[in-house]
Amino acid sequence: MGPLKGIKVLDLSRVLAGPYCTMMMADFGADVIKIEPPKVGDDSRAFTPFLGTESAYFMSLNRNKRSMSLDFKNPKHCEIFKEMVKQADVVVENYRPGTMEKFGLGWDVLKEINPRLIYAACSGFGRTGPYTKKPAYDVVVQAMGGIMSITGEKGGHPMRVGASVGDVFAGLFTCLGVMMALYHRVSSGKGQLVDVAMLDCQVAILENAVARYVCTGVAPGPIGNRHPSITPFADFTSKDGSIIVGSGNDRLWKKLCDVMGKPEWVNDPRFDSNPHRTENVEELTVLMNEVLKTRTTKEWIAELEAAGVPCAPINNVAQVMEDPSIIARNMIVEVEHPVAGKLKVPGIPIKLSETPGEVLTPAPLLAADTNEIMKEFFGWDEATTKAKLGE
Repeated sequence: MGPLKGIKVLDLSRVLAGPYCTMMMADFGADVIKIEPPKVGDDSRAFTPFLGTESAYFMSLNRNKRSMSLDFKNPKHCEIFKEMVKQADVVVENYRPGTMEKFGLGWDVLKEINPRLIYAACSGFGRTGPYTKKPAYDVVVQAMGGIMSITGEKGGHPMRVGASVGDVFAGLFTCLGVMMALYHRVSSGKGQLVDVAMLDCQVAILENAVARYVCTGVAPGPIGNRHPSITPFADFTSKDGSIIVGSGNDRLWKKLCDVMGKPEWVNDPRFDSNPHRTENVEELTVLMNEVLKTRTTKEWIAELEAAGVPCAPINNVAQVMEDPSIIARNMIVEVEHPVAGKLKVPGIPIKLSETPGEVLTPAPLLAADTNEIMKEFFGWDEATTKAKLGE
């Protein structure tokens, strides 16, 4: 029984940011009702790759939810939604600002219907500011938010982060906002608006890049896999590939030098402190590569781990899914979809001791639960539902 059991969420979101947010709530017990346009549903139902007729992309983001269809271009459907809002705790949408208002379903309307409602709006640029009407995708906000300018090889072309961090972090921050709003409602009895912009989220995760610019007046650029302020903290060349090594303080640096058979580097004036190592990072990298390329990644990891030095191989996705820690912590789980069959998806990263999350059901087929949901909300039988929805 998850901590959000009893929380009813009307999920109008599609593609990635919003569905990621509501998936997390569903994983922890919320009753997430995914309301999709008739016939076509969430845009991501058409995204490749497919398992049979079903999108693996869609299925990876919509587990533990139920699906029904409403057409907000139909006034009768809008009225049905308003009635559902009376019984809901949360509405999540990631339309461009102004879209819900066009349907007569904006925050100003819904808060009057249900003063306890949490209304979460996740959009590219938020509900205020000069860009509010601009369309956005993950790559757009990654570009505008600065993260592409610090990603990639030194001197290279700005590079998008491989995962859709523009969407994913927006989903995370939206979920966090909803949780805080729900907590506030416990004491106040009042709902509120949660306004999250994907661009804002990208700026929020720039962390030390902002600090470096403020201190130096120089906009940071890409520097590959190394850390701008900690050395060594990067990938190095081994006999059979690459290895990640991190040494965040002088104690770890001494251990690393001992393992590499270079104890003299500890007191070398070029490398005797983190600031000196960072100043001389290129020279140190060359020297470390000369040592590390004498053994395989596996051999070095065994020695470095024994000495307590942080290190890692650079795994591909297939290797991640076979990693013993990932398996032991249930970070790859299998669901059985009624059409697509068995599907492996990422598990739940937040481990709660008393109210853990669970992956119970696969992503729903489009509108598969409409009759069940209408019976729960209004007591309608199947014939009445069909008549009310005009099907």
